Amino acid sequence: MERASGILLHPTSLPGRFGIGELGDDAYRFVDVLVEMGQKLWQVLPLGPTGYGDSPYQCFSAFAGNPLLISLERLARENALAWDDLKDPPAFPADRVAYGDVIDYKFDLLHRSYIYFVQYASTEQHEAFKAFCDANAGWLDDYALFMALKDAHGGEAWTTWQDDVSRRTPTALARSRTQLADAIQQQKYYQFQFFQQWSALKRYANEKGVKIIGDIPIFVAFDSADVWAHRELFYLDQRGNPTVVAGVPPDYFSPTGQRWGNPLYRWDVMAQQGYAWWIERCRSAFALFDYVRIDHFRGFESYWEVPASEPTAVNGRWVKGPGKPLFQAIKAALGDLPIIAEDLGIITPEVKALRDAFGFPGMRVLQFAFVADTSSEFLPHNYVRNTVAYVGTHDNDTTRSWFEKLEPHTRQQVLDYTGTDGSQIIWDLIRLLFMSVADTVIITMQDVLGLGSEARMNFPGRADGNWQWRFTWDQLTDETKARLRKMAATYGR
Repeated sequence: MERASGILLHPTSLPGRFGIGELGDDAYRFVDVLVEMGQKLWQVLPLGPTGYGDSPYQCFSAFAGNPLLISLERLARENALAWDDLKDPPAFPADRVAYGDVIDYKFDLLHRSYIYFVQYASTEQHEAFKAFCDANAGWLDDYALFMALKDAHGGEAWTTWQDDVSRRTPTALARSRTQLADAIQQQKYYQFQFFQQWSALKRYANEKGVKIIGDIPIFVAFDSADVWAHRELFYLDQRGNPTVVAGVPPDYFSPTGQRWGNPLYRWDVMAQQGYAWWIERCRSAFALFDYVRIDHFRGFESYWEVPASEPTAVNGRWVKGPGKPLFQAIKAALGDLPIIAEDLGIITPEVKALRDAFGFPGMRVLQFAFVADTSSEFLPHNYVRNTVAYVGTHDNDTTRSWFEKLEPHTRQQVLDYTGTDGSQIIWDLIRLLFMSVADTVIITMQDVLGLGSEARMNFPGRADGNWQWRFTWDQLTDETKARLRKMAATYGR
Protein backbone atom coordinates (compact mmCIF):
# COMPACT_ATOMS: atom_id res chain seq x y z
CA MET A 1 0.00 0.00 0.00
CA GLU A 2 1.22 3.48 -0.82
CA ARG A 3 1.91 5.93 1.98
CA ALA A 4 -1.53 7.38 2.66
CA SER A 5 -4.13 8.14 5.29
CA GLY A 6 -7.89 8.01 5.46
CA ILE A 7 -11.08 7.93 7.50
CA LEU A 8 -13.07 5.06 8.96
CA LEU A 9 -16.76 5.81 8.55
CA HIS A 10 -19.48 3.27 7.90
CA PRO A 11 -22.08 4.52 5.37
CA THR A 12 -24.89 4.12 7.93
CA SER A 13 -23.20 6.96 9.86
CA LEU A 14 -23.54 9.48 7.03
CA PRO A 15 -25.98 12.40 7.41
CA GLY A 16 -29.29 12.41 5.59
CA ARG A 17 -33.01 12.88 6.13
CA PHE A 18 -34.17 9.26 5.90
CA GLY A 19 -32.94 8.01 9.26
CA ILE A 20 -29.78 6.23 8.10
CA GLY A 21 -26.79 7.03 5.93
CA GLU A 22 -27.30 6.16 2.27
CA LEU A 23 -25.34 5.82 -0.97
CA GLY A 24 -26.67 9.16 -2.16
CA ASP A 25 -25.63 12.80 -2.23
CA ASP A 26 -24.16 12.82 1.27
CA ALA A 27 -21.91 9.87 0.40
CA TYR A 28 -20.61 11.72 -2.66
CA ARG A 29 -20.14 14.84 -0.56
CA PHE A 30 -18.13 12.77 1.93
CA VAL A 31 -15.80 11.67 -0.86
CA ASP A 32 -15.33 15.33 -1.80
CA VAL A 33 -14.58 16.17 1.83
CA LEU A 34 -12.00 13.37 2.00
CA VAL A 35 -10.25 14.96 -0.98
CA GLU A 36 -10.51 18.39 0.63
CA MET A 37 -8.86 16.98 3.78
CA GLY A 38 -6.03 15.37 1.78
CA GLN A 39 -7.22 11.84 2.53
CA LYS A 40 -6.83 9.02 0.03
CA LEU A 41 -8.67 6.19 1.82
CA TRP A 42 -12.22 5.53 3.00
CA GLN A 43 -12.63 2.50 5.22
CA VAL A 44 -16.09 0.99 5.72
CA LEU A 45 -17.45 -1.92 7.76
CA PRO A 46 -19.10 -4.95 6.10
CA LEU A 47 -21.86 -3.83 3.72
CA GLY A 48 -24.12 -6.89 4.02
CA PRO A 49 -27.81 -7.01 5.00
CA THR A 50 -27.81 -6.83 8.77
CA GLY A 51 -29.73 -9.19 11.00
CA TYR A 52 -29.47 -9.80 14.73
CA GLY A 53 -28.50 -6.68 16.68
CA ASP A 54 -28.17 -4.68 13.43
CA SER A 55 -24.52 -5.76 13.33
CA PRO A 56 -22.64 -5.61 10.02
CA TYR A 57 -20.73 -8.62 11.35
CA GLN A 58 -23.92 -10.73 11.54
CA CYS A 59 -25.39 -10.55 8.06
CA PHE A 60 -27.98 -12.61 6.21
CA SER A 61 -25.42 -13.12 3.44
CA ALA A 62 -21.67 -12.88 2.92
CA PHE A 63 -22.29 -11.71 -0.67
CA ALA A 64 -25.37 -9.47 -0.63
CA GLY A 65 -25.59 -5.73 0.07
CA ASN A 66 -27.65 -3.95 2.70
CA PRO A 67 -30.89 -2.59 1.15
CA LEU A 68 -31.10 0.00 3.95
CA LEU A 69 -28.17 1.80 2.32
CA ILE A 70 -30.00 2.32 -0.98
CA SER A 71 -30.50 6.02 -1.69
CA LEU A 72 -34.19 6.77 -2.04
CA GLU A 73 -33.57 10.05 -3.83
CA ARG A 74 -31.40 8.32 -6.42
CA LEU A 75 -34.18 5.84 -7.04
CA ALA A 76 -36.54 8.76 -7.68
CA ARG A 77 -34.04 10.40 -10.04
CA GLU A 78 -33.80 7.19 -12.04
CA ASN A 79 -37.59 6.89 -12.32
CA ALA A 80 -37.67 3.96 -9.90
CA LEU A 81 -39.73 5.76 -7.24
CA ALA A 82 -42.20 8.63 -7.20
CA TRP A 83 -40.88 11.90 -5.74
CA ASP A 84 -44.18 12.31 -3.90
CA ASP A 85 -43.29 9.25 -1.81
CA LEU A 86 -40.35 11.16 -0.32
CA LYS A 87 -42.21 14.34 0.64
CA ASP A 88 -42.73 13.86 4.36
CA PRO A 89 -40.33 11.39 5.98
CA PRO A 90 -40.73 10.81 9.73
CA ALA A 91 -38.74 13.02 12.11
CA PHE A 92 -35.82 10.62 12.47
CA PRO A 93 -33.03 11.49 14.95
CA ALA A 94 -30.05 13.09 13.20
CA ASP A 95 -27.37 11.67 15.51
CA ARG A 96 -28.25 7.96 15.52
CA VAL A 97 -30.04 5.25 13.56
CA ALA A 98 -33.37 4.17 15.07
CA TYR A 99 -33.25 0.84 13.26
CA GLY A 100 -36.78 -0.34 13.97
CA ASP A 101 -38.37 2.81 12.57
CA VAL A 102 -35.94 3.03 9.65
CA ILE A 103 -36.54 -0.59 8.63
CA ASP A 104 -40.32 -0.11 8.57
CA TYR A 105 -40.09 3.14 6.62
CA LYS A 106 -37.45 2.19 4.08
CA PHE A 107 -38.69 -1.27 3.20
CA ASP A 108 -42.14 0.16 2.55
CA LEU A 109 -40.59 2.59 0.07
CA LEU A 110 -38.29 -0.05 -1.43
CA HIS A 111 -41.34 -2.21 -2.01
CA ARG A 112 -43.03 0.73 -3.77
CA SER A 113 -39.89 1.20 -5.82
CA TYR A 114 -40.01 -2.41 -6.96
CA ILE A 115 -43.64 -2.03 -8.10
CA TYR A 116 -42.78 1.29 -9.78
CA PHE A 117 -39.79 -0.29 -11.54
CA VAL A 118 -41.84 -3.23 -12.83
CA GLN A 119 -44.42 -0.82 -14.27
CA TYR A 120 -42.34 2.08 -15.54
CA ALA A 121 -38.71 1.04 -16.07
CA SER A 122 -37.32 1.29 -19.57
CA THR A 123 -36.41 -1.74 -21.63
CA GLU A 124 -32.77 -0.88 -21.03
CA GLN A 125 -33.28 -0.88 -17.24
CA HIS A 126 -35.08 -4.22 -17.35
CA GLU A 127 -32.25 -5.67 -19.40
CA ALA A 128 -29.70 -4.34 -16.92
CA PHE A 129 -31.65 -5.98 -14.08
CA LYS A 130 -31.74 -9.31 -15.91
CA ALA A 131 -28.02 -9.10 -16.69
CA PHE A 132 -27.28 -8.45 -13.01
CA CYS A 133 -29.37 -11.45 -11.93
CA ASP A 134 -27.67 -13.72 -14.46
CA ALA A 135 -24.16 -12.56 -13.53
CA ASN A 136 -24.73 -13.06 -9.79
CA ALA A 137 -26.92 -16.16 -9.87
CA GLY A 138 -24.28 -18.17 -8.00
CA TRP A 139 -25.19 -16.47 -4.72
CA LEU A 140 -28.22 -14.33 -5.61
CA ASP A 141 -30.67 -17.17 -6.31
CA ASP A 142 -30.14 -18.77 -2.89
CA TYR A 143 -30.10 -15.43 -1.08
CA ALA A 144 -33.31 -14.12 -2.67
CA LEU A 145 -35.12 -17.38 -1.94
CA PHE A 146 -33.78 -17.39 1.63
CA MET A 147 -35.01 -13.85 2.31
CA ALA A 148 -38.40 -14.50 0.69
CA LEU A 149 -38.81 -17.60 2.85
CA LYS A 150 -37.65 -15.72 5.93
CA ASP A 151 -40.26 -13.01 5.35
CA ALA A 152 -42.91 -15.68 4.75
CA HIS A 153 -42.01 -17.21 8.12
CA GLY A 154 -42.23 -13.95 10.04
CA GLY A 155 -38.49 -13.51 10.26
CA GLU A 156 -37.90 -16.80 12.08
CA ALA A 157 -34.54 -18.59 11.75
CA TRP A 158 -34.33 -21.15 8.94
CA THR A 159 -34.12 -24.10 11.33
CA THR A 160 -37.74 -23.42 12.39
CA TRP A 161 -39.13 -23.64 8.83
CA GLN A 162 -40.85 -26.74 7.46
CA ASP A 163 -38.41 -29.62 7.59
CA ASP A 164 -38.21 -30.17 3.84
CA VAL A 165 -37.57 -26.45 3.25
CA SER A 166 -34.88 -26.16 5.90
CA ARG A 167 -33.25 -29.30 4.43
CA ARG A 168 -33.60 -27.88 0.92
CA THR A 169 -35.13 -30.93 -0.74
CA PRO A 170 -35.54 -30.36 -4.52
CA THR A 171 -39.32 -30.62 -4.25
CA ALA A 172 -39.50 -28.06 -1.44
CA LEU A 173 -37.21 -25.63 -3.28
CA ALA A 174 -39.22 -25.89 -6.49
CA ARG A 175 -42.48 -25.37 -4.59
CA SER A 176 -41.09 -22.35 -2.73
CA ARG A 177 -39.75 -20.74 -5.90
CA THR A 178 -43.19 -20.99 -7.47
CA GLN A 179 -45.14 -19.79 -4.43
CA LEU A 180 -42.77 -16.91 -3.67
CA ALA A 181 -41.81 -15.90 -7.22
CA ASP A 182 -42.68 -12.21 -6.83
CA ALA A 183 -41.05 -11.91 -3.38
CA ILE A 184 -37.89 -13.50 -4.80
CA GLN A 185 -37.80 -11.00 -7.67
CA GLN A 186 -38.26 -8.20 -5.18
CA GLN A 187 -35.20 -9.32 -3.18
CA LYS A 188 -33.17 -9.53 -6.37
CA TYR A 189 -34.31 -6.03 -7.28
CA TYR A 190 -33.05 -4.64 -3.95
CA GLN A 191 -29.66 -6.19 -4.63
CA PHE A 192 -29.63 -4.80 -8.17
CA GLN A 193 -30.21 -1.28 -6.87
CA PHE A 194 -27.66 -1.63 -4.06
CA PHE A 195 -24.90 -2.81 -6.37
CA GLN A 196 -25.76 -0.19 -9.01
CA GLN A 197 -25.48 2.58 -6.43
CA TRP A 198 -22.40 1.24 -4.69
CA SER A 199 -20.54 0.69 -7.97
CA ALA A 200 -21.30 4.25 -9.05
CA LEU A 201 -20.11 5.64 -5.72
CA LYS A 202 -16.90 3.61 -5.83
CA ARG A 203 -16.19 4.78 -9.38
CA TYR A 204 -16.65 8.38 -8.25
CA ALA A 205 -14.31 7.87 -5.29
CA ASN A 206 -11.64 6.21 -7.44
CA GLU A 207 -11.86 9.00 -10.03
CA LYS A 208 -11.24 11.49 -7.20
CA GLY A 209 -8.16 9.54 -6.04
CA VAL A 210 -9.90 7.89 -3.07
CA LYS A 211 -9.61 4.13 -2.60
CA ILE A 212 -12.03 2.14 -0.49
CA ILE A 213 -11.03 -0.35 2.20
CA GLY A 214 -13.74 -2.93 2.74
CA ASP A 215 -14.17 -5.42 5.53
CA ILE A 216 -15.18 -9.07 5.52
CA PRO A 217 -15.75 -11.00 8.74
CA ILE A 218 -13.98 -14.35 8.90
CA PHE A 219 -17.20 -16.05 10.03
CA VAL A 220 -20.79 -15.84 8.78
CA ALA A 221 -24.04 -15.59 10.72
CA PHE A 222 -25.84 -18.82 11.58
CA ASP A 223 -29.17 -17.45 10.31
CA SER A 224 -27.88 -16.70 6.83
CA ALA A 225 -28.31 -17.84 3.27
CA ASP A 226 -24.71 -19.05 3.36
CA VAL A 227 -25.31 -21.62 6.11
CA TRP A 228 -28.77 -22.63 4.87
CA ALA A 229 -27.50 -23.20 1.32
CA HIS A 230 -24.19 -24.84 2.28
CA ARG A 231 -24.86 -26.90 5.39
CA GLU A 232 -22.05 -29.29 4.50
CA LEU A 233 -19.48 -26.51 5.06
CA PHE A 234 -20.34 -26.01 8.75
CA TYR A 235 -20.41 -28.01 11.99
CA LEU A 236 -24.17 -28.51 12.38
CA ASP A 237 -26.36 -31.21 13.89
CA GLN A 238 -29.11 -33.03 11.96
CA ARG A 239 -31.59 -30.21 12.60
CA GLY A 240 -29.13 -27.63 11.32
CA ASN A 241 -28.13 -26.14 14.67
CA PRO A 242 -24.43 -25.46 15.35
CA THR A 243 -22.60 -28.00 17.49
CA VAL A 244 -19.68 -25.62 18.08
CA VAL A 245 -19.51 -21.84 17.67
CA ALA A 246 -16.94 -19.10 17.23
CA GLY A 247 -15.62 -16.67 19.80
CA VAL A 248 -12.48 -15.51 21.55
CA PRO A 249 -11.17 -16.34 25.03
CA PRO A 250 -11.14 -13.77 27.86
CA ASP A 251 -9.30 -10.64 26.69
CA TYR A 252 -9.00 -6.86 26.89
CA PHE A 253 -12.68 -6.42 26.05
CA SER A 254 -14.31 -9.12 28.21
CA PRO A 255 -13.36 -11.24 31.28
CA THR A 256 -15.54 -14.11 30.01
CA GLY A 257 -14.37 -13.82 26.42
CA GLN A 258 -16.74 -13.21 23.55
CA ARG A 259 -19.16 -15.95 22.48
CA TRP A 260 -20.00 -14.77 18.98
CA GLY A 261 -22.23 -17.72 18.16
CA ASN A 262 -21.22 -18.05 14.51
CA PRO A 263 -21.09 -21.63 13.24
CA LEU A 264 -17.57 -22.88 12.55
CA TYR A 265 -16.33 -24.00 9.15
CA ARG A 266 -15.67 -27.60 8.16
CA TRP A 267 -12.26 -26.70 6.79
CA ASP A 268 -11.72 -30.33 5.78
CA VAL A 269 -14.74 -30.17 3.47
CA MET A 270 -13.72 -26.74 2.15
CA ALA A 271 -10.26 -28.12 1.33
CA GLN A 272 -11.81 -31.03 -0.59
CA GLN A 273 -13.74 -28.46 -2.64
CA GLY A 274 -10.59 -26.46 -3.37
CA TYR A 275 -11.78 -23.65 -1.06
CA ALA A 276 -14.26 -22.67 -3.78
CA TRP A 277 -16.62 -20.86 -1.40
CA TRP A 278 -13.82 -18.66 -0.03
CA ILE A 279 -12.47 -17.95 -3.51
CA GLU A 280 -15.90 -16.70 -4.59
CA ARG A 281 -16.23 -14.66 -1.41
CA CYS A 282 -12.94 -12.92 -2.12
CA ARG A 283 -13.84 -12.43 -5.78
CA SER A 284 -17.08 -10.76 -4.67
CA ALA A 285 -15.33 -8.55 -2.10
CA PHE A 286 -12.73 -7.27 -4.54
CA ALA A 287 -15.46 -6.32 -6.98
CA LEU A 288 -16.68 -3.94 -4.27
CA PHE A 289 -13.45 -2.66 -2.71
CA ASP A 290 -9.88 -1.67 -3.53
CA TYR A 291 -8.48 -3.23 -0.36
CA VAL A 292 -10.08 -5.74 1.99
CA ARG A 293 -9.52 -6.06 5.73
CA ILE A 294 -10.22 -9.59 6.93
CA ASP A 295 -11.61 -9.48 10.44
CA HIS A 296 -10.12 -11.93 12.98
CA PHE A 297 -7.29 -13.03 10.69
CA ARG A 298 -5.75 -15.09 13.48
CA GLY A 299 -8.66 -17.54 13.10
CA PHE A 300 -7.11 -18.82 9.87
CA GLU A 301 -4.12 -20.09 11.86
CA SER A 302 -6.04 -21.26 14.96
CA TYR A 303 -9.56 -20.41 16.12
CA TRP A 304 -11.34 -20.57 19.47
CA GLU A 305 -13.95 -23.33 19.39
CA VAL A 306 -16.74 -23.11 21.95
CA PRO A 307 -19.32 -25.90 22.48
CA ALA A 308 -22.70 -24.50 21.43
CA SER A 309 -24.12 -25.46 24.84
CA GLU A 310 -21.73 -23.11 26.68
CA PRO A 311 -23.19 -19.72 27.75
CA THR A 312 -19.82 -17.91 27.57
CA ALA A 313 -16.56 -18.33 25.69
CA VAL A 314 -14.53 -19.33 28.74
CA ASN A 315 -14.68 -23.09 28.15
CA GLY A 316 -13.33 -23.26 24.64
CA ARG A 317 -10.23 -24.62 22.95
CA TRP A 318 -7.82 -23.62 20.20
CA VAL A 319 -8.23 -25.58 16.97
CA LYS A 320 -5.93 -25.36 13.95
CA GLY A 321 -7.31 -23.41 10.99
CA PRO A 322 -6.63 -23.90 7.28
CA GLY A 323 -3.40 -21.90 7.28
CA LYS A 324 -1.39 -21.37 4.09
CA PRO A 325 -3.32 -23.73 1.76
CA LEU A 326 -6.40 -21.47 1.86
CA PHE A 327 -4.49 -18.35 0.80
CA GLN A 328 -2.46 -20.31 -1.75
CA ALA A 329 -5.74 -21.45 -3.34
CA ILE A 330 -7.11 -17.89 -3.34
CA LYS A 331 -3.88 -16.56 -4.85
CA ALA A 332 -3.87 -19.28 -7.53
CA ALA A 333 -7.42 -18.33 -8.52
CA LEU A 334 -7.35 -14.55 -8.15
CA GLY A 335 -3.69 -13.47 -8.03
CA ASP A 336 -2.03 -11.35 -5.37
CA LEU A 337 -4.75 -9.54 -3.43
CA PRO A 338 -4.40 -6.37 -1.31
CA ILE A 339 -5.61 -7.93 1.94
CA ILE A 340 -5.20 -6.31 5.36
CA ALA A 341 -4.87 -8.80 8.21
CA GLU A 342 -6.73 -7.81 11.36
CA ASP A 343 -4.11 -9.40 13.60
CA LEU A 344 -5.33 -8.17 16.99
CA GLY A 345 -5.94 -10.26 20.10
CA ILE A 346 -3.87 -13.27 21.13
CA ILE A 347 -1.29 -13.30 18.35
CA THR A 348 1.30 -16.08 18.19
CA PRO A 349 4.47 -16.41 16.08
CA GLU A 350 2.50 -18.81 13.87
CA VAL A 351 -0.11 -16.13 13.13
CA LYS A 352 2.60 -13.61 12.26
CA ALA A 353 4.31 -16.17 10.02
CA LEU A 354 1.04 -16.78 8.14
CA ARG A 355 0.50 -13.03 7.71
CA ASP A 356 4.06 -12.41 6.56
CA ALA A 357 4.15 -15.39 4.19
CA PHE A 358 1.72 -13.52 1.94
CA GLY A 359 2.97 -9.99 2.66
CA PHE A 360 -0.29 -8.87 4.26
CA PRO A 361 -0.01 -5.69 6.36
CA GLY A 362 -1.11 -6.09 9.97
CA MET A 363 -2.91 -3.61 12.22
CA ARG A 364 -1.62 -1.51 15.11
CA VAL A 365 -3.98 0.28 17.51
CA LEU A 366 -2.41 3.08 19.55
CA GLN A 367 -4.95 2.80 22.36
CA PHE A 368 -3.50 -0.66 23.10
CA ALA A 369 0.07 0.64 23.37
CA PHE A 370 0.16 2.00 26.91
CA VAL A 371 -0.14 -1.20 28.91
CA ALA A 372 3.46 -2.41 28.92
CA ASP A 373 6.97 -1.08 28.51
CA THR A 374 8.45 0.66 25.50
CA SER A 375 8.76 -2.63 23.60
CA SER A 376 5.02 -2.74 22.80
CA GLU A 377 4.51 -3.31 19.08
CA PHE A 378 1.58 -0.87 19.26
CA LEU A 379 3.91 2.07 20.00
CA PRO A 380 4.75 3.99 16.82
CA HIS A 381 8.53 3.83 17.30
CA ASN A 382 8.24 0.03 16.88
CA TYR A 383 6.13 0.07 13.70
CA VAL A 384 7.24 -1.44 10.41
CA ARG A 385 6.24 0.07 7.07
CA ASN A 386 3.81 -2.68 6.07
CA THR A 387 1.31 -1.65 8.74
CA VAL A 388 -2.16 -0.12 8.96
CA ALA A 389 -2.17 2.09 12.07
CA TYR A 390 -5.17 3.37 14.04
CA VAL A 391 -5.59 5.41 17.21
CA GLY A 392 -8.75 3.33 17.76
CA THR A 393 -11.14 1.33 15.59
CA HIS A 394 -14.91 0.89 15.55
CA ASP A 395 -14.51 -1.57 18.45
CA ASN A 396 -12.73 0.96 20.68
CA ASP A 397 -14.05 3.84 22.70
CA THR A 398 -13.52 7.23 21.10
CA THR A 399 -10.06 8.58 21.84
CA ARG A 400 -11.38 11.51 23.86
CA SER A 401 -13.38 9.22 26.12
CA TRP A 402 -10.58 6.64 26.31
CA PHE A 403 -8.09 9.27 27.49
CA GLU A 404 -10.49 10.74 30.03
CA LYS A 405 -11.00 7.30 31.62
CA LEU A 406 -7.32 6.33 31.89
CA GLU A 407 -5.75 5.65 35.25
CA PRO A 408 -3.45 8.53 36.29
CA HIS A 409 -0.21 6.58 35.76
CA THR A 410 -1.29 5.43 32.28
CA ARG A 411 -2.38 8.95 31.38
CA GLN A 412 1.04 10.21 32.39
CA GLN A 413 2.61 7.54 30.23
CA VAL A 414 0.62 8.85 27.26
CA LEU A 415 1.64 12.46 28.01
CA ASP A 416 5.28 11.47 28.33
CA TYR A 417 5.17 9.64 25.02
CA THR A 418 3.52 12.49 23.14
CA GLY A 419 5.55 15.17 24.93
CA THR A 420 2.46 17.31 25.39
CA ASP A 421 0.15 18.54 28.13
CA GLY A 422 -2.80 16.58 26.76
CA SER A 423 -4.97 19.58 25.91
CA GLN A 424 -4.98 18.48 22.25
CA ILE A 425 -4.51 14.78 22.92
CA ILE A 426 -6.50 13.45 19.96
CA TRP A 427 -4.45 15.49 17.49
CA ASP A 428 -1.24 14.65 19.37
CA LEU A 429 -1.92 10.95 18.87
CA ILE A 430 -3.01 11.39 15.25
CA ARG A 431 0.24 13.23 14.61
CA LEU A 432 2.26 10.34 16.07
CA LEU A 433 0.66 7.98 13.56
CA PHE A 434 0.96 10.35 10.59
CA MET A 435 4.68 10.85 11.20
CA SER A 436 5.33 7.12 11.75
CA VAL A 437 6.77 4.78 9.12
CA ALA A 438 3.43 2.93 8.82
CA ASP A 439 2.35 3.05 5.18
CA THR A 440 -1.31 3.42 6.09
CA VAL A 441 -3.03 5.44 8.81
CA ILE A 442 -6.79 5.34 9.39
CA ILE A 443 -8.60 7.68 11.79
CA THR A 444 -12.21 7.22 12.87
CA MET A 445 -14.58 10.04 11.97
CA GLN A 446 -15.48 10.29 15.66
CA ASP A 447 -11.87 11.17 16.50
CA VAL A 448 -11.62 13.68 13.65
CA LEU A 449 -14.66 15.39 15.19
CA GLY A 450 -13.30 15.06 18.76
CA LEU A 451 -16.39 13.28 20.10
CA GLY A 452 -16.91 11.39 23.36
CA SER A 453 -18.30 7.95 24.17
CA GLU A 454 -21.80 8.97 23.06
CA ALA A 455 -20.42 8.50 19.53
CA ARG A 456 -18.93 5.05 20.10
CA MET A 457 -19.86 2.64 17.30
CA ASN A 458 -19.56 -0.74 19.01
CA PHE A 459 -19.18 -2.27 22.45
CA PRO A 460 -17.72 -5.75 21.82
CA GLY A 461 -19.68 -8.41 23.67
CA ARG A 462 -22.78 -6.24 24.03
CA ALA A 463 -25.76 -7.55 22.06
CA ASP A 464 -27.68 -4.33 21.43
CA GLY A 465 -27.31 -0.57 21.30
CA ASN A 466 -24.46 -0.69 18.79
CA TRP A 467 -23.91 0.53 15.21
CA GLN A 468 -26.20 3.54 15.67
CA TRP A 469 -23.95 6.61 15.60
CA ARG A 470 -24.33 9.24 12.86
CA PHE A 471 -22.63 12.58 12.34
CA THR A 472 -24.00 15.84 10.99
CA TRP A 473 -22.22 18.19 8.63
CA ASP A 474 -22.19 21.07 11.08
CA GLN A 475 -19.88 19.02 13.33
CA LEU A 476 -17.11 19.16 10.73
CA THR A 477 -15.54 22.61 10.72
CA ASP A 478 -13.32 24.24 8.13
CA GLU A 479 -10.59 24.44 10.78
CA THR A 480 -10.70 20.67 11.32
CA LYS A 481 -10.58 19.95 7.59
CA ALA A 482 -7.62 22.30 7.11
CA ARG A 483 -5.80 20.78 10.09
CA LEU A 484 -6.08 17.25 8.74
CA ARG A 485 -5.07 18.33 5.25
CA LYS A 486 -1.97 20.07 6.55
CA MET A 487 -0.99 17.05 8.60
CA ALA A 488 -1.34 14.74 5.60
CA ALA A 489 0.81 17.10 3.51
CA THR A 490 3.42 17.59 6.23
CA TYR A 491 4.02 13.86 6.67
CA GLY A 492 3.79 12.83 3.02
CA ARG A 493 0.41 11.11 3.10
